[in-house]
Amino acid sequence: MSYLSSHAPSEAQPVPGPTLPIHDARRLTGDEGTAFIMLDGKTYTLRITRAGKLILTK
Repeated sequence: MSYLSSHAPSEAQPVPGPTLPIHDARRLTGDEGTAFIMLDGKTYTLRITRAGKLILTK
């Protein structure tokens, strides 16, 4: 399975291996564009900017 970006089809995109999960950031963040992710008891914030970039902060 290959992953193609609709934003820049001419750029090379990573091809995930059969054991690597793919998560859609817009589904993770919902209508608000923000999601909270826990790792080892710490909460991180994943946010989609107006420019369509992802920012992960602690």
